[in-house]
Amino acid sequence: MDNKLNSADSSWKAELTLGFTEGKTKTLLSERSHKGPLTVQRPFYPEGECCHVYILHPPGGVVSGDQLSINIMIENQAKALITTPGASKFYRSAGKQAYQKIALTIKEGATFEWLPQETILFEGAKLVSDIRINLVDNARFIAWEILVLGRPEAGEGFDQGAAFLNWKIKKNGNPLFLERMCLDSKAFNARWGLDNCACCGSLFAYGASIENLEAVRALIADTPRQGVTLIDDLLICRASAEKTQPVRQFFESVRQLIRNDIVQQQPYTPRIWAT
Repeated sequence: MDNKLNSADSSWKAELTLGFTEGKTKTLLSERSHKGPLTVQRPFYPEGECCHVYILHPPGGVVSGDQLSINIMIENQAKALITTPGASKFYRSAGKQAYQKIALTIKEGATFEWLPQETILFEGAKLVSDIRINLVDNARFIAWEILVLGRPEAGEGFDQGAAFLNWKIKKNGNPLFLERMCLDSKAFNARWGLDNCACCGSLFAYGASIENLEAVRALIADTPRQGVTLIDDLLICRASAEKTQPVRQFFESVRQLIRNDIVQQQPYTPRIWAT
């Protein structure tokens, strides 16, 4: 099947739909369909009942005009974790924007971790990212987004391009957290923005408590460019740094600290992150 947007366009339109349901002894990947270059590896169970899945994007990068759409349903009482085998790359734009739309629905009693590795925006890239999380009753989740603007290891900044980021987190249809953000060259360089920090990120965890908030505050201590707050039961962590590793390490440490309380799983690091 040809999933190019049209015959005269080199852009790709890729869609991935996944559904997870509770089985007798483990969560099952009960629905899996895709169009275009977006798919998953076979699920596996390094922790027992929790279903682990890696999302794959075979082209290895996204160019201007590409559209990626991911829809995930975690049914009642199911437990799942999704990550990626490597960083996502958005290349310099020839004029058009690339689009990424992610919709996560987590139903009654389900737990879910959305943990993609970092997204790298090459200088000149134009990205519109829309992430929507819909919770039902006592669903719980941990999710993060880590962005790298430019390629600091190669000495590349972000004097051109922009990332338009839209987060919507709702519970039973009611808003918990809504945010729209534009990260362009002005925000990248300004002291009120990233102040030339190439990496920034957000971590969200629902089902959190004041004890979780205090534990993360103790973890941060006097570390600059890291912060945490609690809005109702939603824990929000922010971080920025000149390179990726400090942000990544902070988020991984937070996850290990709160994971048992949020998703009722002991600390565990996906092995793919070490490769």
